Amino acid sequence: MAEVPAIELKNITKTFGETIANKDICLEVRRGEILSILGENGSGKTTLMNMISGIYYPDHGQIFIDGKEVEIKSPKDAYDYKIGMIHQHFKLVDIFTATENIVLGLEDEGRYNLKKSAAKVKEIADLYGFVLDPNKKIYDMSVSEKQTVEIIKVLYRGADILILDEPTAVLTPQETQRLFAVLRRMKEDGKSIIIITHKLNEVMEISDRVSVLRKGEYIGTVSTSETDESALTEMMVGKKIELNIDRSEPHDTADRLIVAGLNCTNRENVKVLDNVSFTAKSGEILGIAGIAGSGQRELLEAIAGLQRLDGGSIIYNNPKTEMQEDLRNKTPIQIRELGVRLSFVPEDRLGMGLVGNMDLTDNMMLRSYRKGKSAFVERGKPKALAEQIVEELEVVTPSVSTPVRKLSGGNVQKVLVGREIASSPTVLMAAYPVRGLDINSSYLIYNLLNQQKEKGVAVIFVGEDLDVLIALCDRIVVLSSGKVTGIVDARKTTKEEVGLLMTKTFEEGGKD
Repeated sequence: MAEVPAIELKNITKTFGETIANKDICLEVRRGEILSILGENGSGKTTLMNMISGIYYPDHGQIFIDGKEVEIKSPKDAYDYKIGMIHQHFKLVDIFTATENIVLGLEDEGRYNLKKSAAKVKEIADLYGFVLDPNKKIYDMSVSEKQTVEIIKVLYRGADILILDEPTAVLTPQETQRLFAVLRRMKEDGKSIIIITHKLNEVMEISDRVSVLRKGEYIGTVSTSETDESALTEMMVGKKIELNIDRSEPHDTADRLIVAGLNCTNRENVKVLDNVSFTAKSGEILGIAGIAGSGQRELLEAIAGLQRLDGGSIIYNNPKTEMQEDLRNKTPIQIRELGVRLSFVPEDRLGMGLVGNMDLTDNMMLRSYRKGKSAFVERGKPKALAEQIVEELEVVTPSVSTPVRKLSGGNVQKVLVGREIASSPTVLMAAYPVRGLDINSSYLIYNLLNQQKEKGVAVIFVGEDLDVLIALCDRIVVLSSGKVTGIVDARKTTKEEVGLLMTKTFEEGGKD
């Protein structure tokens, strides 16, 4: 007799107005397995998981837990059925300890017994191999420690089914391996684990089976041992996709941007850049690696004129005039006019970079309206640019007149990146340009960056995936706590070497 699944979904459908997010999804998760959910942006992965975890309620269909039909109308219902979701963006109170965050919201007669709770937290951590101080404050924790708190929070509530959304997005390779070791121990303990991720190499390493969604529909489930990255990608997009990043050897390079001794202190009086120095060359892609919050953002904003510096210099060798320009003496608009462009893809794509209520054409005009020669804005060129970006980056939109707030997150991102690339920069700083994008869209962006490199642009690429940084870039600057801990040749380095440099807290000479 077949084993009863931990979760079984039958014909689950969810719509938002005229948009069908999930259509007749049938899926099962077994006890003691790790199941990965794959799909392009807008394929319905997160919506489906939100229905299992009680955030959304299906329009129709059935959910079975251990063979019994259930209704999950809220996250509390999900916890009652021993289902817990660990979101990509942590929901923790910074000034509380790990234990206080873990017990927060639990019903308890009288006052919390934090000493007893801390002992239970330590017991769970020891059982699965987590490294966590129950009394440590959240604001003193690394990203991986915060993630550990979130996972133990659902285990403390008795979860047997765990859903993890992009769990390795901001982890170093070493932290990722530690997390995978913990997940394997949880699997051995009979837990069912569902992982939403875009990293195919990690899917192959950690999963027992992989379920694929495409445009809101269930395509199929395969055993990881019987498939490969190419086959999974074909299932996701419906056609064969080449997954190779075509990295060419740099040629005719010249020093385009010389950054020397940058120092920067934020509003909290914390030093976020500490004597940062490097050179970006034309005709190459320079990667910036580091754990989230290591100074990547402040560095790029400083170059773009958006960040006040305490010291240092940013010298730009202007290819048009063959003169040296000190960017510290210029305004952000003057820096942009020189051809130094920043394409920063923030977590809030519509809060920074694009205006949600404007259509694609109007968002193109945000970069050019100052050049108008009259009170009337010329729309022809911006519209043509919007149409070009829609075609080249395969932006899914009814037309260029559609407000960008109506597009999916991934398509908004393509518009944001495409607008900067289309401006013919001499220095292109692309920060997290593939954050949250599916594999097909990601490779479109990688190819566009390579095309810019071939045109002689100095490309500075900040990314979260070390495999991509090593495959795409020519050199990689590694930041840790605002300091440069190494500059490595991407063709000769390893993930492990870069990962170790990312966690160092003292400056060490790198190799060019």
